[in-house]
Amino acid sequence: MPQLEILSRKPSGPARPVPLLFVHGAFCGAWIWAEKFLPWFADQGWEAHAVSLRGHGGSPGRERLHSFGISDFVEDVLAAVERCGAPPVLIGHSMGGMMVQRTLLRRKLPGAVLMASAPPHGLWESTVGLAWRSPYVFQQMGMLMTFGANAIDPEAIRRAMFSDAMPAAEARRYEPYLQEESRRVLMDIGGWIPFPPLPDRSIPVAVLGAGHDLLFPADQVRATARAFRTEPVFFPAMGHAMMLEQGWETVASHIAGWVEKTTAREGQREAAD
Repeated sequence: MPQLEILSRKPSGPARPVPLLFVHGAFCGAWIWAEKFLPWFADQGWEAHAVSLRGHGGSPGRERLHSFGISDFVEDVLAAVERCGAPPVLIGHSMGGMMVQRTLLRRKLPGAVLMASAPPHGLWESTVGLAWRSPYVFQQMGMLMTFGANAIDPEAIRRAMFSDAMPAAEARRYEPYLQEESRRVLMDIGGWIPFPPLPDRSIPVAVLGAGHDLLFPADQVRATARAFRTEPVFFPAMGHAMMLEQGWETVASHIAGWVEKTTAREGQREAAD
């Protein structure tokens, strides 16, 4: 097990009883949560942690990135769970949402939030749909997967990740952090999974979508929500990278309210038992 990068922010006063563990998506690392979400949640009283999966961010393994698959990344999430102290609520974005889903097959945790998440049935529908929605972004994403971050047009990545409301200067600030993604893990989840494994139904799961998400549009978000027997919540003005978008505070506030209500309800149930 590699020594993973885990970025943490802790509240200045007493922490809430349930920590939060954030899991990033493809082509990035824990930094994407450290920009805005980690300090905000710490200010609200949560211990907030973000893991860089092996080969990502500051975690080791970049030279072997393409050899890593879903099982490796799930092991990383489980290792990060152990370093949280108490069992955390998992919050996964994009590919990280799939890792959260698979982690919950291995360990029962207090809850999970899936943000613009890869659906349980895999990437086939969303990938084919992207070719129709935006052929240029589709072509550039293929270049990114094949040749790396230096081979692509930054404008295509801006369109894939953000809405038009994102200032161009801020979007450019994140470009140097972009990296390759494991071809093996993209193969693992890139096809159609007709009977996806789903975690214990008693684990509460929230499903969030972005109204201007080119990668996982509304139909994919609704399919994810149906799989978890819940209703999705959409943030209509946002693009895929909801934790960096203009108005990200509304997403953070929604997550905070959901976690607070869910963990309180679970605490009451345990007390009654």
